[in-house]
Amino acid sequence: MPDNQKLLSGKKKYLVGLMLLLFVSAICAAFTITDSDDFAIARREILLRRIGHELLLQSGDSTSRVLPVKKIAENEYQIWFENELTFQTDSLVNTTQRLLAQDPLTTDYVVNVLNCGNTSVAYGYAMSKNTKDDIVSCIGRKQPKACYIINIKFNPKGITTAKNGYLLGSLSFLAFVGFIFLRTAKPKATLPDNNNNNNNNLFNLGSVLFDAKNRKLIMNEKTIDLTGTETRVLLIFALSPNETIERSRLQKEIWEDEGVIVGRSLDMFISKLRKKLEHDPNIQIVVIRGKGYKLNITF
Repeated sequence: MPDNQKLLSGKKKYLVGLMLLLFVSAICAAFTITDSDDFAIARREILLRRIGHELLLQSGDSTSRVLPVKKIAENEYQIWFENELTFQTDSLVNTTQRLLAQDPLTTDYVVNVLNCGNTSVAYGYAMSKNTKDDIVSCIGRKQPKACYIINIKFNPKGITTAKNGYLLGSLSFLAFVGFIFLRTAKPKATLPDNNNNNNNNLFNLGSVLFDAKNRKLIMNEKTIDLTGTETRVLLIFALSPNETIERSRLQKEIWEDEGVIVGRSLDMFISKLRKKLEHDPNIQIVVIRGKGYKLNITF
């Protein structure tokens, strides 16, 4: 297969893989948010029943039931009781504050104690994550025994914050998985294919024969092996001898396909190539200050 066809095929696989990854990421993030949100809400309703239970105990009632918690709006709940009860205002404030501190979705909320008969407000207060914004009055007063409904309305910002936390957490993991996937899926720069033309892989550099396909230098019947990266660096020079090659071009063509460009790595490989070419004084890789490098070949 010609090089351009291989590159096109690689790009298609890369794009398909990228689209698949984004699709799976969106689904995973959606399910993560939904499942976590449903669990937190179910946990909140148990905490609300616990508030009702403790209020009954504080009222001296250890036998009657806390009726099922009613969700009357998206972020508003009511706690109902089987029998009448009495409560201390400061105990109610402390109990709700202590238990709702265990709810990850709760930031700010308003509590109103309603009379069952006419739904008038017998007592109310507001609590905030920032305690200086709390609104609490009439502390220390005991309310008469009656039929009460505890109405608690939550600020929806707490749910939004929790969702953002779940989303960021899942996306961080997916980004890591995506990096690993794309690094393996992304088409890498390849050496010439000698199935088309063997001469394209052999370069005469002074007295040195550079075999790019087999990653070797041959000089005076002596063979020196090259690494894959050394071969790619030298190939760029061999295709443009005695011409200045910009440093940015070398970094881009050699390392960008690996997902990261490493500045000092280029200097290290240039140094290694110099040592392997030092047997022929007519071949030198020289620094062109402020620009890049040049493979000087004198004949």
